Amino acid sequence: MKPKIFITRKLPEEMVAPFREKYDVRMWDAEDAAVKRYVLLEEVKEAEVLWSVVSDAIDREVFETAKKLKIVANMAVGYNNVDIEAAKEHGVIVTNTPDVLTETTADLAFALLLATARRLYHAEEELRSGGWTSWSPMGYTGMDVGGATIGIIGMGRIGEAVARRATGFNMRILYHNRNRKPAAEEAYGAEYADMDTLLKEADFVVVLAPHTPETVGLIGERELALMKKTASIINVARGGIIDEQALYKALKNDVIWAAGLDVFETEPVPLNNPLLTLPNVTALPHIGSASIRTRIGMMELNAKAIHAVLEGREPENRVV
Repeated sequence: MKPKIFITRKLPEEMVAPFREKYDVRMWDAEDAAVKRYVLLEEVKEAEVLWSVVSDAIDREVFETAKKLKIVANMAVGYNNVDIEAAKEHGVIVTNTPDVLTETTADLAFALLLATARRLYHAEEELRSGGWTSWSPMGYTGMDVGGATIGIIGMGRIGEAVARRATGFNMRILYHNRNRKPAAEEAYGAEYADMDTLLKEADFVVVLAPHTPETVGLIGERELALMKKTASIINVARGGIIDEQALYKALKNDVIWAAGLDVFETEPVPLNNPLLTLPNVTALPHIGSASIRTRIGMMELNAKAIHAVLEGREPENRVV
């Protein structure tokens, strides 16, 4: 029998075709719907390869069900959706897709910052609904980005790419990270700051920290209260790093000015999420890496890792 590969989302055929001759390829075929949990558990029973995406819960139950599993190729940089300890216990390799999405995600982070600062979504919504009836001296006014202070929480590859973009806007760049980055300080004029200082001084706080037990709830009521009333917070990292209830209260009560969110605690976002009711929230459906070139590049990294493992070689981008 051919080794079985199960793919949890419908991928372009050109990415899947190279596997079809040598392997039994099974793929969830709903264009824009998550794989059903019962389908996932049934398909992994005989699978040697699980090709997953960031919203799939690859938990202990999956590893205990998948007796033949050799690799989980996760289409994301982050892998908080995968139970890493369970993977280790069951001897399953986990890989991710770093580097290839750095520039695209930094583009999105800055686009979201600009859209939030200038209230672009609110202005467009007013125009499309007929709410724009005349030019007003203070109508649709937002915050300036040029010359403002940006505070970057998490100065990894994407954080540095955002800092590089901030230099083009003549921004003062503060950053907080587990380790100082002397090269980034020299290249972009970035200043290291403790968390409280960054929150107090930044006009735009950009969250780019990884999702870990230590960063869950990193930004809560206390931290939001430290920010300027005119400041915005942007999250393109992972939901859960910002406490959503605390964020809702801060935005509702004008503790801070606005938020731009590409990620949420629960995804897809329920329509009853109170953040979606606020006019000072710009919300996106987790599209940080969503350019054609980048998504294809992520798939190519997954494919290389899968080929390597099935051919008995060490894969690149191995997490465990």
